Amino acid sequence: MADSVVRVLGDLAHSLEHAREPCVCERPVVLADRQDGTVVRTGGVVAKAHAPDTDAAALAARLSVAAHPRLAGVLLPPLPLDPAAPLGAHGRPVSVWPYGAPVDPADPDAAPWEEAGELLARLHRVEPAELPGPLPPMRGPAKAALAVARMRAAAVGRPAVATVERAWHGLPAWARDEAPAPAAETLCHGDLHLGQLVRHPAPAGRWLLIDVDDLGLGDPAWDLARPAAWYAAGLLPPEVWQRFLGAYTAAQGPAVASAADPWRQLDVPARALTVQTAALALAKSAAERRDLDEVEQIMIDACARIAALPPELEFEPSS
Repeated sequence: MADSVVRVLGDLAHSLEHAREPCVCERPVVLADRQDGTVVRTGGVVAKAHAPDTDAAALAARLSVAAHPRLAGVLLPPLPLDPAAPLGAHGRPVSVWPYGAPVDPADPDAAPWEEAGELLARLHRVEPAELPGPLPPMRGPAKAALAVARMRAAAVGRPAVATVERAWHGLPAWARDEAPAPAAETLCHGDLHLGQLVRHPAPAGRWLLIDVDDLGLGDPAWDLARPAAWYAAGLLPPEVWQRFLGAYTAAQGPAVASAADPWRQLDVPARALTVQTAALALAKSAAERRDLDEVEQIMIDACARIAALPPELEFEPSS
């Protein structure tokens, strides 16, 4: 990302940090710099430049939801932008947020799986009619399709591409973002993983969900699909999966009918997230001119299992 975008975000975060407390003039820190967004922190303020093709109206609706009192204690609320502040970086929409302390990747035993399950259940129980609208659709299937497109562009000639493609084409059209999704009126996060939780106030506040870029109406099972895919692939231990799913169902989450047999609802989303993860692994490894690592290869192997399944069978954990 061009340094000028980082400067714009750093200046914006710095100006809001000044308004909140005496200036400490920290050097802006780049927290993320990807195709789907650049995130810069100064002190207690984080500024994000969203993807260039972001639907501005949909983003505004999502930010309104995050700021709504009904989501207090579930979603990290954005900070209000000064009307005089710049509204975009290089034509990209910008949002600003209080800083929250992320999950520590060096301490996996402390990962907040129960909190993630409970927060998702509380999000899914919010009635959309209580929120400002119209609400956009959840972007889970669209993100999966973008990952496959990225793989096709970056990983030409890699043998594993065919395996991922077979798994992809075994999904129903709606899960490939090629047809309207089944009618759903549940508020969903759209991209749940542990990187989407922070403690606020940092460093020891309550856990909250962040990143509303994919939030909207859709199938709530999609929000459980990434942990389900990891579990089915053998990457998430059964006891951790049960902690997450148990917390979700105990908090009356509506995505699955039964914690004892959740795969009727989770099968298609878990397959889609497996393909998405494998496609991104191929795209990244090709761009970096390296072989797949062990975890990436496990996801390719999971795609091979999916591709070999008859349509009437569900993608359940490997034995």
